[in-house]
Amino acid sequence: MFDPTSVRFRGPLSPHVQGFWSELMRLGYAPLSGRNLLLVAAHVSRWLAYRKLGTGDLTDERIVQFTVHRRRKGYTQFLTPRALEPLIRYLRAIDVAPPPMQVETPVDRWLREYGEYLAQQRGLVASTIRGYTDFARYFIATEIDGDVLDWRSLNAADVARFVSREFRRSNIGKCKHTVTELRSLLRYLHVSGRLTHALSSCVPAVASWRLASLPKGLEPEQVEQMLATCDSHTLVGCRDRAVLCLLVRLGLRAGEVAGLRLSHIDWRAAELVVRGKGRSESRLPLPRDVGNAVVAYLRRRPHVADRAVFLCVRAPHRPITSQAISGLARRALRAAGVRAGSAHVLRHTAATQMLRHGASLAEVGHVLRHRHIDTTAIYAKVDHINLRTLARVWPGGVA
Repeated sequence: MFDPTSVRFRGPLSPHVQGFWSELMRLGYAPLSGRNLLLVAAHVSRWLAYRKLGTGDLTDERIVQFTVHRRRKGYTQFLTPRALEPLIRYLRAIDVAPPPMQVETPVDRWLREYGEYLAQQRGLVASTIRGYTDFARYFIATEIDGDVLDWRSLNAADVARFVSREFRRSNIGKCKHTVTELRSLLRYLHVSGRLTHALSSCVPAVASWRLASLPKGLEPEQVEQMLATCDSHTLVGCRDRAVLCLLVRLGLRAGEVAGLRLSHIDWRAAELVVRGKGRSESRLPLPRDVGNAVVAYLRRRPHVADRAVFLCVRAPHRPITSQAISGLARRALRAAGVRAGSAHVLRHTAATQMLRHGASLAEVGHVLRHRHIDTTAIYAKVDHINLRTLARVWPGGVA
């Protein structure tokens, strides 16, 4: 076992060596990675001592100065402020380093107010708010000049031109998201008094037909090929297999998998608590094969205080994000020979497989947690067995 006291420290960080090492081990860093971070901390400490500075002088600007110095000295690793984040985060947590500088621009302040409105008045969840505010930042960058944020110059022609430009380079799904986000933004501008006219009514609707598309799912052999891409002898493989099983067997969304907590699994009742859209909460049965995959991962899961089920495999072991889950699903699908696919394809697969095994549309809608049966009705188009009983014989054909 590596001894942290073997790293020679000189300077103001010397009293914090053991504490920093303990924090790295608590976060799940490997001893070799922890040793490298201690060596960087020792360099920082010497640099501060040479300049007669203390830990209270470790401002954002000084951190940048240190990385420049380290690069000039010929070091080839840990050359950016981000590389120092574990050390700086620890020193700030114990109140020996100053907090980061927070310079809030007019745009940042306005986006914060918009986010508070979405949370308090609209009751949206954090992930949706982030999407709406990211869109608002993009709209400001393309339609509003400077940081003054003079919304009074915005008119219906500007809205129509923006929508027309965005629609030309987006598919129908993306266009619908754009319309929803833009209307929300314009409604807020109106109710907050920044716009005198309700320009949200100027946003055109997206021409589309309900149930026009055909949900694309995987065949059973493709599912097996996808799961076979996960190496059950590694932590990454066990985690990815458990995630994929939840996606393809229960039809969970990527965000729902990312939001799972250890307390959401009722092992005695073999049930799973799922928190979905609109802050809804549902209990779903936990099939044996899915439960076995989750158990195989939990036996290897890093021992950290965070109660999220799925964590990043590299330290610090933070909860995995919905974007990371979508990414691992895409990689597994490509490895199984499915070129165009995402986590939502696995949700479609869950629905089609349930139908093929005799489940009704109402039962499929319950598992997928659809609010309206109309949302589930699209899967009737892939229920080939029951559709054959409705199809009429082609004149001259065979029944």
